[in-house]
Amino acid sequence: MTQTDLAFEADIEPSHISRIERGTTNTSLTTIVTLADALKVHPSELMKF
Repeated sequence: MTQTDLAFEADIEPSHISRIERGTTNTSLTTIVTLADALKVHPSELMKF
């Protein structure tokens, strides 16, 4: 899935998706849950590093 696809599915600006991926912005738990839903994964999967 591209950042553009994810942005569309999550109804989040593509530029915000890019900033989250690069780690140049902090994001809310609500956004993490929204992204997880769009990716069809549990939110904890996005927090593994």
